[in-house]
Amino acid sequence: MVISQWSGYVFPMVNSLFVNLPIANLKKSVEFFTELGFTFNPQFTDEQSTCMIVSDNIFVMLLEHAKFESFIEKKIASRDTTEAILALSCDSAEEVKTLTEKALAIGARKLNEPEDMGFMFSWGFEDLDGHLWDVFWMNPDHVM
Repeated sequence: MVISQWSGYVFPMVNSLFVNLPIANLKKSVEFFTELGFTFNPQFTDEQSTCMIVSDNIFVMLLEHAKFESFIEKKIASRDTTEAILALSCDSAEEVKTLTEKALAIGARKLNEPEDMGFMFSWGFEDLDGHLWDVFWMNPDHVM
């Protein structure tokens, strides 16, 4: 495995990230995320699932419960549990506000209040299936 280094951290090099999320209704989820500006790869789409393109190397597979369950032996986490928070980095605090406000306007639930820490701004929402999304901007001068 190839090892890469970034800002002093050493980690295994991977090509891309595919996050798999269970969803109740493919049509509603596609409509919701399309409204937020995401697109989908038809090569990885069928009646029960689709591949949402987040960036060049980050993808979210939206899989209806029956299809998601075909990959696992455990139960799908219920809506009153949290297994992960998906964090999306934006280019500005304004983009964070725009994306989160749009999500809330089309049916998402507010996860938290906007938080401005000076060097970082974040705000989050819960999507139609209860998945948590933290949308944030971090001043690049603070990171390096």
